[in-house]
Amino acid sequence: MDTVAERNDPTPMPPAEEARRARRRRIIRNIVLVIIAIPFLIWLVLFVTKGRFLKGPFESIVGRMTQREVTVGGDFQLYFAPLRIKFYAEKLAISNPGWATRPHLFTAERIDTRIAPLSLLFGKRRLYALDLNRGAADLEWNAAHTTNTWTFSEKKGGKPLDFPRIDVATVRGTTVRYLDPRMRLLADLSIDDIRSEDARIGKAVGLRGTGRVRDTPFRLQARLLSPDATVNRGQNKLALRAWAANNVIDVAGTLPSLAEIEEVPLQTRARGRDLSELLAIIGVAIPQTRDYRLKAQLVKAGNQYRFTRMSGTFGDSDLAGRLTVTNGDRLHLDSVLATKRLDIIDAAPFIGYNPDIVATKGAQAAAAATGSGPRRILPDAALPVATMQRFDADLKWTVQTVRSRNVPISNIDLTLDLDRGRLSLSPFTFAMARGNVASDWLFDTRQRPSFVRYDIRLAPTPMGRLLAGYGVAEAGTSGTIRGRIQLEGRGDTIHDSLATARGRIAFVMPQGTFWTRNVQLSEFDIGTFVQKMFEDRLKEPVGINCGLIGFTVRGGTAAADPILIDTRKNVITGRGGFSFGTEAVDLAIRADSKKFSVFSGQSPVGINGTFADWNLDVISPELIGRAGAGLGLAVAATPVAGILAFIDPGDAKGAACGPVLAGATAQAQRTKKGEARDDVGSGKPGKREEKPKKKKFLGIF
Repeated sequence: MDTVAERNDPTPMPPAEEARRARRRRIIRNIVLVIIAIPFLIWLVLFVTKGRFLKGPFESIVGRMTQREVTVGGDFQLYFAPLRIKFYAEKLAISNPGWATRPHLFTAERIDTRIAPLSLLFGKRRLYALDLNRGAADLEWNAAHTTNTWTFSEKKGGKPLDFPRIDVATVRGTTVRYLDPRMRLLADLSIDDIRSEDARIGKAVGLRGTGRVRDTPFRLQARLLSPDATVNRGQNKLALRAWAANNVIDVAGTLPSLAEIEEVPLQTRARGRDLSELLAIIGVAIPQTRDYRLKAQLVKAGNQYRFTRMSGTFGDSDLAGRLTVTNGDRLHLDSVLATKRLDIIDAAPFIGYNPDIVATKGAQAAAAATGSGPRRILPDAALPVATMQRFDADLKWTVQTVRSRNVPISNIDLTLDLDRGRLSLSPFTFAMARGNVASDWLFDTRQRPSFVRYDIRLAPTPMGRLLAGYGVAEAGTSGTIRGRIQLEGRGDTIHDSLATARGRIAFVMPQGTFWTRNVQLSEFDIGTFVQKMFEDRLKEPVGINCGLIGFTVRGGTAAADPILIDTRKNVITGRGGFSFGTEAVDLAIRADSKKFSVFSGQSPVGINGTFADWNLDVISPELIGRAGAGLGLAVAATPVAGILAFIDPGDAKGAACGPVLAGATAQAQRTKKGEARDDVGSGKPGKREEKPKKKKFLGIF
């Protein structure tokens, strides 16, 4: 090209130089023309032929780029029309990787699009128009959850599903299949027909379908409430409802893209007849509940599903807190829950009762429903051993108040740990009648049958309030009680673990008063009873110096070891025991007076029957025998002589309270003079009385 100096130079240019420059200009011109002509020719060829001849190269090139087999079974077009790329294919199919369960990632009877060319190179992808007929997508994760079918490079891992912006869309007969082996989730969905113009659909888009979570089938319906934002790759307001295992689950939220839920808060609600049926869907076992309603905010973060701001009810009880479900190599639940008021019926499932049966028919019917025998109350519902060994859990649960007619319970604090089938409730504490109970429970299903340990400690508790629901007057009762239950057994039910248990049960009563009609009956001093009845002082408190109700448990049978209560007027002792296996009760309680008393029965009061149906037998065979002897004396001698059979000489030996308050066994008990007691038994199953009797304890010994 000529410079300014050359143009101003009057010296003529040599012919050779001028020719060289002219040739240079022609070359540049021709190059520009070729640059312009080649794309035009390509465009012209493609436009005329519709790019049908590119069908083979398209299948080959795209196949290599995606590492998938790409086929077009019908007409194919790929060209500029005029400045937009038109892509048209019939019977298009893109294969899945070899590990997938379906052969194709995507198939379509027909797809017709207009693509913005520069969007393929820069910025977000944009489709000016999309017409999709009978499309089908198969979206799967591999077993290790490291990649998926829509990510074409395994090195990049599993990327979220991304959608382009679509200005005008017509979608008909489209289905989507989603499979996640780690979650054991399969969903087959169909999408309602869509017609959008100018990036606006104008109405909600629905989808519906069925599927399976683990072994539980479900069906669902969902609506995209902001489809206009969806086609513009904006926020997507989604509302979904699913039905599974008698539960209804609602999910609502705003997604950044249609298939992206990571770190997105979703509002969830669930309701149903039994919360255990809901959690059983993901393989988690909890006690049965009555009907429930819960709501929470759900956020998915990697393999964690975090439920926060949880609140709701189950039965007549409330529940709040948080729950995190980690779906790793082993399913793990981590939860912190709080209840303000727990209805005692809703607590029944924690020991194996069906709460609905308890509410309508009582505990005995609920026990029978678990497989227990007639007239029994210990549940025989088996622990879900197989399920307990498939998932792990950590739980912290606090309860302010338990609503109960008989026993006031509050301030429950429970820590639960489940690790590969070993369930520990430790510590498990609560307040009961102004006393505190601390306990540790262990159910180890790794051992077969399960090893079970109970360790329950009762701090000093006022008896008046503790037993107020059973006829004990709180006013006038100043006595307290403390105790401990230590038992170990084997079995996959509460009944079996107790029926094989060994250990000790002991409740200690320090000095105090006890006010109830039944104590007078157990002393059964006829003279005192009649005198107080006429004086209207039948409920005068009984003064207690010390007392011990102890049992030694062997093979599920508890023998009195000892029952010894020292009052101001009497020494009360007991023989016999009960069986966890048969739930039979066979006890004899008698009171011997410390002072001379006329009209004293001096015979034991029997407590017999079963846990569910026990009775107090005041008219004992000994009393009948004494009455017969008195009658004989009255006939043979004088009526006054008949009274001699009912005279108590008052020779009962007071108890040394040291061994009693220490909870010692019968062999360690002493009188106030330090002598070994001979009226409290040996702590082994045997006769209730020292004198031989035909009746055997529990019908066994």
